[in-house]
Amino acid sequence: MMTTHTSQAKTWWPKLTALVVAAALGGAVGAIGSRALPLADAAPAPVVAAQSAPLSAPAAVGLPSFNDIVTRYGPAVVNISTTGMTKTADEQQGPQLDPNDPFYEFFRRFGVPMQPQRPQVTRGLGSGFIVGADGLILTNAHVVDGASEVTVKLTDKREFKAKVIGVDKPTDVAVLRIDAKNLPTVKLGDPAASRVGDWVLAIGSPYGFENSVTAGIVSAKSRSLPDESYVPFIQTDVAINPGNSGGPLFNAAGEVIAINSQIYSRSGGFQGLSFSIPIDVVKQVEQQILTHGKVVRGQLGVMVQNVDQSLADSFGLKSPNGALISGVNPGGSGAKAGLKPGDIVLKFGDTPIAASGDLPPLVANVKPGETVPMTIWRDGKEKVLPVKIDAVKDAKVAQAPQDQGQAKLGLAVRPLTAQEKTESGIGSGLVVGQASGPAAKAGIQPGDVVLALNGTPVNSVEQLRSLAAKAGKHVALLVQRDDAQIFVPLDLG
Repeated sequence: MMTTHTSQAKTWWPKLTALVVAAALGGAVGAIGSRALPLADAAPAPVVAAQSAPLSAPAAVGLPSFNDIVTRYGPAVVNISTTGMTKTADEQQGPQLDPNDPFYEFFRRFGVPMQPQRPQVTRGLGSGFIVGADGLILTNAHVVDGASEVTVKLTDKREFKAKVIGVDKPTDVAVLRIDAKNLPTVKLGDPAASRVGDWVLAIGSPYGFENSVTAGIVSAKSRSLPDESYVPFIQTDVAINPGNSGGPLFNAAGEVIAINSQIYSRSGGFQGLSFSIPIDVVKQVEQQILTHGKVVRGQLGVMVQNVDQSLADSFGLKSPNGALISGVNPGGSGAKAGLKPGDIVLKFGDTPIAASGDLPPLVANVKPGETVPMTIWRDGKEKVLPVKIDAVKDAKVAQAPQDQGQAKLGLAVRPLTAQEKTESGIGSGLVVGQASGPAAKAGIQPGDVVLALNGTPVNSVEQLRSLAAKAGKHVALLVQRDDAQIFVPLDLG
């Protein structure tokens, strides 16, 4: 490996020397191999009279250096290694049964090869950062999930066995503690103050390469990811790879604004899409874990989805904003407050709701038992409902199909049978036998149950036809699919 690097250095040195000489002679083209490329930001040299005053040197312009941040806060970033146990089966045919299983001996006697599960050591790597000089450390929950032993290694090579104080899987946050004093710590910042396009950098241990530094910009804010409704992720193009998980994301002022958590990748490596948990969300989780040993969240007990332009037209909204309620859990705080499917949440307290992903984190941060005013859109006008937040089941974000067509409903439906009503728990609705036209293009499938059209419950085929005939160019069908309810917009032209 060292020989290869030396050979490359010898090969490039004459070319680099020639390039410097060419530049010194006033050339506007740099020769690289057999190609001629224009120099970046080069301009033709101006013709200057012999007696004119000498030109002043241009001001130096370049990319920022993060050396000061790395020098100051790098020692507070730690490497985390974990050890755990998992059971694997031998590579032979037959059922995977524990030797203590009563059927294990039965199959063995009749000559059926068995696959006894054997314990196997598993190891993992991640990153973290120190927020308390007394040994308090933050990282991702998935870094320490299932670990029987957690080891923290500092930049000065000291190693400590860490105790997992608490883990919160919904936000992917874990709090650790090591027995040490006077440790270097990071400075926490305000994620809300960061802007799309701002410089950010990450420090961590990708693939075990400790204290590696990568930089990029904030690509987007308040990203909602599947099954991560509690976290408004910060998206960046900072190079994040396995092992970076749990490490800090710094702003240009050297403040930690997020924990690096996930990447989007088809290959398993970095592809320019990294997602980090805002540090304000992390701090709330940390405080609850340290105070109560667990995280208690407020819940509305509703299912919500985004409002696209077609749904906005169907409900008479000027712009596609808000969180559309597609289902309400009986007995939940939303049901007690009078929320109904078809209501669109525009504000939670004083905070506007731009998309469905904005609502769950806001509700989760409310202490159960507190009452919050909610501004909703119902029947073409705004209405304020006071909602007492309870600790109930998780709110789910359903994704509505995006394709629309232009024709009639295109639905062949029938009423639910008595047995179907009993098995599904659905009181009334119409089962879709076939979908065509705009219904098919909008994603309606055979087996879906149509519950309502534009907020009006549907009990019969005739009623559905009548409602569709009176509707305008846009309708919203409330559909039950498996255990989820979603509004599906149809464009009738």
